[in-house]
Amino acid sequence: MGGRIDVVKGRIKEAAGALTGNDKLRAAGKADQVVGKTKIAIAKVADKADKTVEKVVE
Repeated sequence: MGGRIDVVKGRIKEAAGALTGNDKLRAAGKADQVVGKTKIAIAKVADKADKTVEKVVE
């Protein structure tokens, strides 16, 4: 869940930076989105690994 929150937070920051002309805020927003997407990807890999381990154990 935290990854999706980071992505949304990043989109908001990026949009706010674009509206105000604040390049640092835009960059921070993009960074937050990357962090969020990375968290989501890691969670997917961990979930697949758990399922694989469960199949092997069965």
